Amino acid sequence: MSTLLPYFSNIGLEAGLDEAGRGCLAGPVVAAAVILPLDFHHPYLNDSKQLSARQRNQLKKEIEETAIDFAIAEVDAPTIDKINIYKASVLAMHQAVDQLKHRPDHLLVDGNRFISYPIIPHTCIVKGDSTFFSIAAASILAKTYRDELMEKMALEYPEYGWERNAGYPTMQHRKAILTHGPCYLHRKTFRVQIK
Repeated sequence: MSTLLPYFSNIGLEAGLDEAGRGCLAGPVVAAAVILPLDFHHPYLNDSKQLSARQRNQLKKEIEETAIDFAIAEVDAPTIDKINIYKASVLAMHQAVDQLKHRPDHLLVDGNRFISYPIIPHTCIVKGDSTFFSIAAASILAKTYRDELMEKMALEYPEYGWERNAGYPTMQHRKAILTHGPCYLHRKTFRVQIK
């Protein structure tokens, strides 16, 4: 049974924010913003990393059907190289908030730091995706969207195994970069090491 909390504050609309793909060698960083009803509860919703792909895909459907509002945004590899991964992650979160049809009164952000979004106050929550439903929901939407995107990209570049590693620095992925070189979807500022 989930022990996550339904909200940080029960006043106004609260949007949970999280990202996926921050530690990858290839592909975009993806962020999601999710506004859930105050009385939302789910027995199995948790941090996306704690769930199987099948569980995440099932929860994705339930979140999209139940949420008051949600949005997903991505920032590509060239932009990550240009502004750095932290700023790119925050930019993706800001862009996700920009796309919401309902303006939230408060942002709940996974992690320990964030660049303020104009006018809307925020609270950073370390391990927020295993603390609040809205952040966990955002982690699910960001992860499932990005995994699907990387599977499509793997059809164009099958040598890197993105359908299995989603662009993360697995041994197979690092060896493939050394053998075939990077492609335009790789983050050029990220170091590739074979240990």
